[in-house]
Amino acid sequence: MPRYKLTLEYEGTRYKGWQLQKNARTVQGTIMDVCKNIFQTDDFELQGAGRTDAGVHALGQVAHLDIKTSNLPLQTLLLRLNDQLPHDINILSVEKADARFHARHHAEARSYVYHIATRRTGLAKQYVWWVKDALNLEAMQQAAASMQGFHNFASFTDDMPEDKSTMVELIECSVQVNGGLIDVRVVGSHFLWKMVRRMVGVLVEIGRGNLPVEKAADFLQTYSRDPAKLTAPPSGLFLDKVYYDKAELESGKPKGKAGSLGMVFNF
Repeated sequence: MPRYKLTLEYEGTRYKGWQLQKNARTVQGTIMDVCKNIFQTDDFELQGAGRTDAGVHALGQVAHLDIKTSNLPLQTLLLRLNDQLPHDINILSVEKADARFHARHHAEARSYVYHIATRRTGLAKQYVWWVKDALNLEAMQQAAASMQGFHNFASFTDDMPEDKSTMVELIECSVQVNGGLIDVRVVGSHFLWKMVRRMVGVLVEIGRGNLPVEKAADFLQTYSRDPAKLTAPPSGLFLDKVYYDKAELESGKPKGKAGSLGMVFNF
């Protein structure tokens, strides 16, 4: 059975996340419906590299597609998929993949970027979290640095330790100004449910001066429900890139697409 590697982007506003669900519109389910129509069969498999939550966007999601009946040229397959997909899902590329390639299991790391707007916007509300308060950037950067490394992120997720490990290695956790945006960028081996949004929520509270810088590290040492109360909205979160090349990660800070939003909307 031929296996294809799909790289895609989507606006998650209208979707209940990536993962297929009954009685809910999801990105995976929408693509599968299109595949059923193109190939006139249910005999295929579509697996994504990351299960983005409801309302979360993607700049570089990766999926693999197995389909027995496809003999279409790659460019034709790309065009036919995009012709039938809605406006907020776009396949960027279709490549032939090794039969053993797995979009999720073979990923070395994933990067996410969260866009915090420092001003009101009439164009990009669905892509940012507008924080009206002045934020202490240096305090946020110090707190972000303390989250980098191999830690227990149980305080930052609803995933239960008895069901899955809450230990995660963060290769990068940084906070940078990008025009009228403050971008929180994280690169990690994997991510837990709601983890990035709760990290951002804690960083914003530190930036506001409502929490001390040391609290970020404290939440990694001692379990707390406080980060759940601070969960940032999904609108500002983007799955930036999925990494399959370990050498790229070991060569320094991996490069993604973060920063493009500021150029598009003139922040």
